[in-house]
Amino acid sequence: MTVYILRRLGQMIPTMLGVIVLIFFLFNWVGGDPAYILAGKMPNPDMIANIRKQLGIDQPYYVQLWIFIKQILTFNFGASWSTGESVSHIILTRLGPSLTILIPLTILQTLIAVALALAIAFVRGSLTDRMVMIACTVGMSISILVYIILFQYWFAYKWSLFPVQGWGDNFTQNLFHYSLLPILIMLVVSIAPSLRLYRTFVLDEINQDYVRTARAKGMGERRILWVHVLRNAAIPIITDVMSNLPALLIGAFLIERFFGIPGIGREVILAVERSDFPVIKAITVYVAAATMIFNLLTDLMYQAVDPRVQLK
Repeated sequence: MTVYILRRLGQMIPTMLGVIVLIFFLFNWVGGDPAYILAGKMPNPDMIANIRKQLGIDQPYYVQLWIFIKQILTFNFGASWSTGESVSHIILTRLGPSLTILIPLTILQTLIAVALALAIAFVRGSLTDRMVMIACTVGMSISILVYIILFQYWFAYKWSLFPVQGWGDNFTQNLFHYSLLPILIMLVVSIAPSLRLYRTFVLDEINQDYVRTARAKGMGERRILWVHVLRNAAIPIITDVMSNLPALLIGAFLIERFFGIPGIGREVILAVERSDFPVIKAITVYVAAATMIFNLLTDLMYQAVDPRVQLK
């Protein structure tokens, strides 16, 4: 196990270097000259030269790349171009609100989707199965913007069950007051695709030989589903959940924007609108690193779920 983890961590180094080089050249070639962005609408040559010197972009590309790598290793990307706030402080303070929503959402979504998938698989081929799949298809066809507007209007504005938007400094208040409606909306949006996918995983396992053997031995259908089928279907479910975690961190920008939640997703949108390259580069790099780490954790969870899996 230790050798496997060390080898995987070693494999991440060249992959991460490739990501860093790609991000560096994309921002330098496609993003344009940041000195003109910071100089405003009426720049002059002296101002442009001074800004370029301060940012270090008057140096050769290999020097700039080394500076970028040192920024990543030291978690110091300098200051935001638009607000002057430290980029590392921005990431650390925005990460908490995002995780306050995404961790409960991921747990609830996985548990509910798995339970519903097993229940639907139990009545597979029936009218209930078909109606649930139709409802999932309809639900997936509706934009998340529609859910946000409707839920905010009815649950928050008309019925006053939740706050329309806001965020505070108290973790308990944020979790049990401000984040409830955003979590509910994202659950409604994410349950349908997850249920369809997990149902497919369960039905694939139901047709395996070990299930027929269990039935031949007289084992009940519920025990077969909740013990044997679920254990074997857990591997693709884990893959789906873990692979979506980094994307969820950024993908919640609409929820964070509409509900005034100061999270990572909202910060990315603001940084793009302001052409705030240091913030965008920092978040891009660390999301890439998080993706590789989650992939490693996924492989380790495989063996925890199924001891037959060998990590080589």
